[in-house]
Amino acid sequence: MGFVGILVVFGLVFGGFIVAGGHMAVIFKAAPIEMMIIGGAALGAYIIANPMKTIKMGIKLSIKAMTAKGPQKQDFVQLLQMLFQLFQLLRKDGPQALEKHIETPDKSEIFTAYPSFMKNHHAVHFLCDTMKVTLSTDLSPYDVDDLLDGDIKAIHSEEHLAQHAVQNVADGFPGLGIVAAVLGIVKTMDHLTEGTETIGRLVASALVGTMLGVFGAYGLIGPTAGKISADIDAEGRYLGAIKAALVALQRGAPPIVCIEYARRSIQPEERPSFDEMDKATKEIKKAA
Repeated sequence: MGFVGILVVFGLVFGGFIVAGGHMAVIFKAAPIEMMIIGGAALGAYIIANPMKTIKMGIKLSIKAMTAKGPQKQDFVQLLQMLFQLFQLLRKDGPQALEKHIETPDKSEIFTAYPSFMKNHHAVHFLCDTMKVTLSTDLSPYDVDDLLDGDIKAIHSEEHLAQHAVQNVADGFPGLGIVAAVLGIVKTMDHLTEGTETIGRLVASALVGTMLGVFGAYGLIGPTAGKISADIDAEGRYLGAIKAALVALQRGAPPIVCIEYARRSIQPEERPSFDEMDKATKEIKKAA
């Protein structure tokens, strides 16, 4: 939906300008130089303020925000099916039967049957690394709870740094637009003797800089930072469902109860119904 939003922003803002009698030629002529000043300063500040890993992650998350959706209901259905199948195998055949799956998840017939899970590298490591620990050592449910909370916090702290970096660019864009406008006015001062038509054209070009700074901040970059934050929260809900199932497993709950703990941790809009999961788990039992 990100690109749809961009089309709406551009279409209504500049469409309104045209309907009001504005001429896009003025903006088209001034925009490249103004954006060179504003965008160049913003990029330079972004590089100055952040380490390279944050710079790369900010760009990666911005692209993801514009092109990808967060976990949907069907993704949670697949996740719960996969966890149920995994826990059923553990209960039936013991920890040894799980080793090949959690050691090499990319070769596991269980994991690879659920592509939405395999695409989420955080979730794959989150589940497999935890099961390696819980199957090889005697941890209490409280220890597992704390372990997973710490992991989720660490994953999100790195991503939030990138999100804040993008938000800082948005916050700086209006000010940099003013810088571009002031430079345009300075340029105008050299042409005061050339008549009102020339002065008007130059002032209009300078004001385009202010407009682009505000427009870029509140119409594009700021909303992108907001979408990144929403994506991080969605990722957290996905990992939270895995956490709920793993903690329940560590308490000794049967697979179907573990899945119910995970299901109840999902937000109502994304949560599969009890009947949907009952049907999904029965399909797993039949296949087994």
